[in-house]
Amino acid sequence: MEREDLLPEAFARLLGEYERHLVAERDLAPHSVRAYLGDITGLLEHAGRLGLAEITELDLRSLRSWLAKQQTLGLSRTTLARRATAARVFTAWLARTGRTPNDVGSALGSPRPHRTLPDVLRVDEAARLVDAAAALADDGSALGLRDAAMLELLYATGMRVGELCGLDVDDLDRDRNVVRVFGKGRKERTVPFGQPAAAALDRWLAGGRPDLARAGSGPALFLGARGGRIDQRAVRSLVHRRLADVPGAPDLGPHGLRHTAATHLLEGGADLRSVQELLGHASLATTQRYTHVTTDRLRRAYQQAHPRA
Repeated sequence: MEREDLLPEAFARLLGEYERHLVAERDLAPHSVRAYLGDITGLLEHAGRLGLAEITELDLRSLRSWLAKQQTLGLSRTTLARRATAARVFTAWLARTGRTPNDVGSALGSPRPHRTLPDVLRVDEAARLVDAAAALADDGSALGLRDAAMLELLYATGMRVGELCGLDVDDLDRDRNVVRVFGKGRKERTVPFGQPAAAALDRWLAGGRPDLARAGSGPALFLGARGGRIDQRAVRSLVHRRLADVPGAPDLGPHGLRHTAATHLLEGGADLRSVQELLGHASLATTQRYTHVTTDRLRRAYQQAHPRA
């Protein structure tokens, strides 16, 4: 039995309307839609257990009761914060569309999640990563050329793995060495890349992609072994395999390369606003997390090198 079947009829109908809003109006990715719906289904189930039959009966006390129940289940602060955000987005939609007289979730607080960043590569480790991929592509194999181009582009742009997999050939502008990226919510941004990535892309487009392309390949920039658009699991597996060949490097996934690119940009003197635009962060506060990484590195270097440290 589906969880929605356990909801009061009015709540189940409302959940279907909210799903259509997330898909059609907000254009969220399928996994984001599932996450939102899962959280709100849990909220509405809790409301039903409290005896609420209509959404207009939902109030701040009900929302806080739901979060408190989640906390008793031992959920992490990060998960609780995400669910509080989901509730606020939902109640804002309810108020905006006239389904409730006011936004009852606007005053809902949430535990501040512990913001920890994964390890990042040193500049020399990142260089060895892409150099090793380029060396493996020297045999001219289509897969080798593709892998080298993907790693170069991930590190050069700091784009998300989903953004990489969604690229089409026409998204590349080789005259200006920029790529058009569609981020969360299909927000478009233009990201530059350097000559190493440009050269790797040229080799892939000229000598690799034609070998893998099939009648149904479409415009996808990066193709899998069977000619379809490459999927995120294949890219994650590639990053882990290639990093295993770099002595002493941490085992990162594609998102670790995104953190690495951001950290190296800031260490190289890029300003926060520029890095925010490059990464597609909605909030500057998200980008500011990387300054902690660069400060920690500076502190370690000082302690190791300064005679009075």
